[in-house]
Amino acid sequence: MKVAVIGLGFGDEGKGLVTDYLCSKLDTDVVVRYSGGQQAGHTVIRDGNRHVFSNLGSGTLQGVPTYWSKFCTVDPMGIINEKKVLEAVVDEVPPLYIDPEAPVTTPFDKYANQNSDKMLKNGTCGCGVGTTFQREEDFYHLQWKDLYIDSVFELKLKAIEDHYGFSIDTDEFINQCRKVRDDRRIVTGEFSIFEYDNILFEGSQGLLLDQHHGFFPHVTRSNTGSKNILKLVDDVTPWVVTRAYQTRHGNGPMTLENVELNVEDNPNETNVSNKYQGKFRKSVLDLDLISHGIQSDSFLRHKLVDGDINLVITCMDQMEKPLKLKYENRIIEYKSPRAFMIGIRGLLGIENVFYSKGDTAEDIVPL
Repeated sequence: MKVAVIGLGFGDEGKGLVTDYLCSKLDTDVVVRYSGGQQAGHTVIRDGNRHVFSNLGSGTLQGVPTYWSKFCTVDPMGIINEKKVLEAVVDEVPPLYIDPEAPVTTPFDKYANQNSDKMLKNGTCGCGVGTTFQREEDFYHLQWKDLYIDSVFELKLKAIEDHYGFSIDTDEFINQCRKVRDDRRIVTGEFSIFEYDNILFEGSQGLLLDQHHGFFPHVTRSNTGSKNILKLVDDVTPWVVTRAYQTRHGNGPMTLENVELNVEDNPNETNVSNKYQGKFRKSVLDLDLISHGIQSDSFLRHKLVDGDINLVITCMDQMEKPLKLKYENRIIEYKSPRAFMIGIRGLLGIENVFYSKGDTAEDIVPL
């Protein structure tokens, strides 16, 4: 079975939670990261351990390997740091397979990202993902395979320094890159996901931040929907995810912020405050935006017509009465959580609906 976890909003929908849930239900062989990069912050709580995944898939705590596709930037220093944290809570971190053509984020990319007034204004995580993709488009390539030949690595890193026009001490970065490439649990070279029967594609950010279908310039430099997935496999069953309300980090358009939102604060919220992203914003769920995201992705649009799509509504435990949403430019109120979810099911036309009543995979149940 091949499934894909795709966010419907501006990110923070609960993709890590749903990935962990599906890994436990579908006997998943491998989690494939197919978009974005190390800017993901996917929270998983399992067996009393809480971890925010950025450089590995959200099935890691269940021993599921990760495949890092060429559509994702990769951060060697981030991998080292995250593995160190995980080694304190698991017996052995499962293998990380990295596509040889995955673009590598350098300290130059991060610095340029974090010191760009334009990017800070448009919205950024400060992780260098967008600047890495842009540099690659400008033909100053540094891909994962380049780390394995020292002379190639050094020449390309020098070209990137000249491209940006400023100098940074890269000794620690180079040392960490060599440490990662020599790690026996990090594998590159010939690797095919087709060797596996049960594949889970884990998305980054949401459809409303897609570089083609979002609200430019407040978008991510990535295809957050099905586009990259369909370059790897012919078909998947999508599991689309939304919170019971809207969320957004920092700058960028968001609707209904003037409408009272009846939501409890979650003490386990991840990344509430970020130096680069800005304030964590919340507002009433806008199904017009959700519908726009689905309809803009032709694959999801056809899956919706065929009835081969699943919806997970997260954070239902935080909702207080009356529950509100917007559809076709009008606010609709519901007296109970069940009526609210049934309303969403009918308005979106998605029959298979699940919801979360807590922060763990065990809290996800069918409607």
